[in-house]
Amino acid sequence: MSGTRASLRLSMAGLRTHKRRFAGTFFAVLLGVAFLGGTLVMGDTLRSSFDAMFGRATSGTDAVVRGDDMITTPGESFGTRRTVPTELADEIARMPGVAAAEPRIEGPGQLLDKDGEPVGGGGPPTLAGNWIADEDLNSYQIAEGRAPERSGEAVVNRGAASDAGLGIGDTTTVRTPDPLQVTIVGISTFGGEDAMGQTSFTALTRADAEKYLTAEPGRATSIQVRAGPGQSQAELVDALSPVLPDGIEAVTGQEVTEENQDQIAGQFLSGFTAGLLGFAGVAMLVATFSIYNTFAIVVAQRTRDNALLRALGATRRQVVGQTMAEALVVAVLASLVGLAGGVGIAAGLQALFPAVGFPFPDGDLVISGLSLVLPFATGVVVCLASALAPAVRAGRTSPLAALRETTVDDSGSSRVRAVVGGALTAAGAALTVYGATSGPSVMLTVAGAVVTLAAFVVLGPVASSYAVRILGAPLRRMNGRLARRNALRSPKRTAATATALMIGVAVVSLFTVFGASLKSTMDQTVSRAFAGDVAVRVPAFGPESGALSPKVAPAVADLPEVEHALGLGTGVARVDGDGRALTVTDPGRMGDVLDLGAVQGSLTDLGTDGVAVSESEADDHGWKVGSTADFTFTDGDKQPFTVRAVYDQADLAGDYVLTREAWEPHRMQDSDSLVAVAFKDGVAEADGKAAVEKVAEQYGNPEVQTRDEFAESSAAGVDMMLTLVYALLALAVLIALLGIANTLTLAVHERTRELGLLRAVGQTRAQLRAMVRWESVLVAAFGTAGGLTLGAFLGWAMTKATDSSGDGVFTVPPTQLAIVALVGLTAGALAAWRPSRRAAKLDVLGAIATE
Repeated sequence: MSGTRASLRLSMAGLRTHKRRFAGTFFAVLLGVAFLGGTLVMGDTLRSSFDAMFGRATSGTDAVVRGDDMITTPGESFGTRRTVPTELADEIARMPGVAAAEPRIEGPGQLLDKDGEPVGGGGPPTLAGNWIADEDLNSYQIAEGRAPERSGEAVVNRGAASDAGLGIGDTTTVRTPDPLQVTIVGISTFGGEDAMGQTSFTALTRADAEKYLTAEPGRATSIQVRAGPGQSQAELVDALSPVLPDGIEAVTGQEVTEENQDQIAGQFLSGFTAGLLGFAGVAMLVATFSIYNTFAIVVAQRTRDNALLRALGATRRQVVGQTMAEALVVAVLASLVGLAGGVGIAAGLQALFPAVGFPFPDGDLVISGLSLVLPFATGVVVCLASALAPAVRAGRTSPLAALRETTVDDSGSSRVRAVVGGALTAAGAALTVYGATSGPSVMLTVAGAVVTLAAFVVLGPVASSYAVRILGAPLRRMNGRLARRNALRSPKRTAATATALMIGVAVVSLFTVFGASLKSTMDQTVSRAFAGDVAVRVPAFGPESGALSPKVAPAVADLPEVEHALGLGTGVARVDGDGRALTVTDPGRMGDVLDLGAVQGSLTDLGTDGVAVSESEADDHGWKVGSTADFTFTDGDKQPFTVRAVYDQADLAGDYVLTREAWEPHRMQDSDSLVAVAFKDGVAEADGKAAVEKVAEQYGNPEVQTRDEFAESSAAGVDMMLTLVYALLALAVLIALLGIANTLTLAVHERTRELGLLRAVGQTRAQLRAMVRWESVLVAAFGTAGGLTLGAFLGWAMTKATDSSGDGVFTVPPTQLAIVALVGLTAGALAAWRPSRRAAKLDVLGAIATE
């Protein structure tokens, strides 16, 4: 027991005396815990805020009457249901136990600002609907002005009105998709908030909503029902269900609230939080190497101290306990400060989100037990696990080591390490290549990537000896040669320091290569599949945006500059039991503006019971020309369709093509998602585009894009993804830089006497600073080179593994990767700033006298 106390006293004394030694470890743990804790607190707060907001917005709705079948297509979380007759609301309102029943009509409705630009850009859903008179049944509440009473009047949610610069009395346009001129008479809130996330909602009169948002008057998206006094939601649903027509169901308001919370808050936040946790994991992994390196150096510097302790009777367990106690103290303190930092990060994001266009619902921060325990435990476990190997090594110190001046680090020349690392590299590379090319299989590719990363870590000390010699070869002057020799002294230390930066650079390079490959694939898709000259479209994400008036294509076709103009609409149906997206157009004219490749059968004879399908979809179902596919539409109608054409290229045409006549009985809102335009021979692109733009202005001013602009717009989401990735990975790179700086600081302390001798024989302060900086740059160059190599390889693997069609294009962007390399080298130079200044300030005589 007394030995344990003695170890603890030594640990505390060591920490007090050498606080700077553990500064890098402290900040690495702190930043990792803060990122992880902030992510969890932010996720809990957002989820709680959205739940409360939806609860307030739907608190007055006791039951919802809607279509009983929802068709969801792959990649979409929101499905489509059949409409219900509005007259059903009057029947329900007369039933006993019902206080009120109102139809809800909703559809795509893009609000334009004063300059004719769409509010919300191409991201969040942009909706329009009818204003529900019953305040309890309406999710939106009037904050300013009044409800719409006459045709052409509208109420806009406050968030959208603010973004658009619109106020009460202003006139603007709503694309429904036909352009509708409206006057703003009211400003609304959703559940007390300015908006539901970033969604814009324009409320019209019921007559306008039926006219512009539905296929025909008398249909509604659903019917909101409020129960009378003493009637529970379950009792209301039980009373409604027996009298509803086939295909229509009644569900409680609580069920609908939970569905909305799950779809909008749950799914989005789960994915968003999972992504942030992934980056937090990368940051903690980088921190692991920085922490390990710090303790490895500290243990090496204390070899004689530990040997003396062993000679005086200290057991191995006590020496190990001393190091682990130091790690525990640093871990606990850093994790506690990191938790406070995490709460601060979440609070900062709560204030920052509205400034960048994402309204953070009002509410206090929600800090759950898991949000505190998990980051704290992770910080402590990571720190202790990273310090374990150096601690065990300290415990193995022989008492005779107290008589030795130095030890030789031969870790880089270990044959066992070289063999094991080589075997892991071969296995990891083979598994990654197999997963990327056979199937492909994302899971196998990820497994191979993990093994490959482990191989890089194992081979690091072996590779560092060769890499530093090669990278340092151009450094001919004395300072450069000394820096190279210093970096070669301890291959294991150099490798561990560089590995932290390598992981950060590898992940950045991976996403850079993957993003560039995605953009190249999209460029190729447009170049191959789009045979027109310009495209008229509303760039948007999600099914509730991007609707064009079906009148645009005929109006553009009448221009003297235009040879062909074809509108392509969208629809949904269940095909042989699976939800699928449909392209609705004139199939016989698709070849004028789209390249479909080889076509079997005829696109001109589909009629109202024929379908054209892509070759890949036909192969999956075993179809050929003349086969039959069973379609079930959102209105419940079931109809067999004959496959009358099979085409090769589905890039822009989609997998299923129907005529407008076939889709007409089942459509909801009549709209197009794209108008492809081909000019007549001799018409200059600029002249043709200008003519099309004049027509587009009359239909809500959708964008008119050239082929290049079309491709660039299609890839806009990739640039957004990369920007977010770079911002999130900045923390990992920062932790890596702290690791390099800390290693150099400890190395300067370790070589104090040597540095003093160099100064004594004539080395200037500037030369000493240059030597330390070049050593840092060499370490950073090794990590950056390894990260670029690993990232490019894994980027190729990810590109191939996610390319199920086999048409993807692998691209290595030299400019972006050159910037990544420059940032890595600059980071190395910056990391050496403080250690080099400290080394240059050493007192020469004091340094020479240092033991």
